[in-house]
Amino acid sequence: MGRKSTNDEPRSGRPIEVTTAEMTEKVHKIVLTDRRVKVREIAETVSISTERVRNILHEHLTMKKLCSRWVPRLLTPVQKQCRQDISTDCLALYKSNPTEFLRRFITVDETWVHHYTPETKQQSKQWTVKGEPAPKKAKTVASASKVMATVFWDARGIIFIDYLQKGKTITGVYYANLLEKLNEEIKKKRPHLAKKKVLFHQDNAPVHTSHIAMSKIHQLKFELLPHPPYSPDLAPCDFHLFPNLKKWLGGKRFANDNEVIDAVNDYFADLDKSTYQSGITALEHRWNKCIELNGDYVEK
Repeated sequence: MGRKSTNDEPRSGRPIEVTTAEMTEKVHKIVLTDRRVKVREIAETVSISTERVRNILHEHLTMKKLCSRWVPRLLTPVQKQCRQDISTDCLALYKSNPTEFLRRFITVDETWVHHYTPETKQQSKQWTVKGEPAPKKAKTVASASKVMATVFWDARGIIFIDYLQKGKTITGVYYANLLEKLNEEIKKKRPHLAKKKVLFHQDNAPVHTSHIAMSKIHQLKFELLPHPPYSPDLAPCDFHLFPNLKKWLGGKRFANDNEVIDAVNDYFADLDKSTYQSGITALEHRWNKCIELNGDYVEK
């Protein structure tokens, strides 16, 4: 008689099913106990193959192993709440009148500009044909020679840039003098603010929050937009203006400070106005995202 069943009959040597609910739970507990545990170590602990462990991790637990991303600081719950609260307040101010917000908003920060800035890995990509080895490139670092630039800007463009002279440091007094100069430049370059209160944004660097700097801001009658500590992801200079500048500088070499200064000035002069405005308007998305993430860092 021929067989009538299509099911496999028991036979010696047939593999035992290991991907059970119990085994999946064991693997899950191991991973939750040590997020860095290796597949081989899990397999040895539960006595199954590495192939089965991978299947459980990827198909049943839908887990994958990712590299940690660098963040400015591991935020405490209090710091996250502070970021969330300030983002909520700033977002409300923006949404109340976006046009007026953009007209009044001015921001500032400092950055080092090196005589030589290495290319990023993305910039050094090359086309290759099939079978051709990947191109090699020696690792380089930014030059020791550099210039400190303090950039004041808004949705219309650069208001002015200060380049720190060699041998000097930015102190509260120095920064207060820059704020005074900013006020003079606003009168010349932003006449529409003559009867408007400047909405001023800066981070919480000690020189920015020094007594003399805060007194100058009060004297100039600037409205200071709150900024949470350890939050470069909520500062347009850090997430927009300076990264694009550094990318443009990648691979370029300058012989002296004057060449650096001329190059930076030319770069900003050639930028379309929309580039500046997009950096400021991106704050709305970042404040929203920060609130959604309960105060955690915003990547994009």
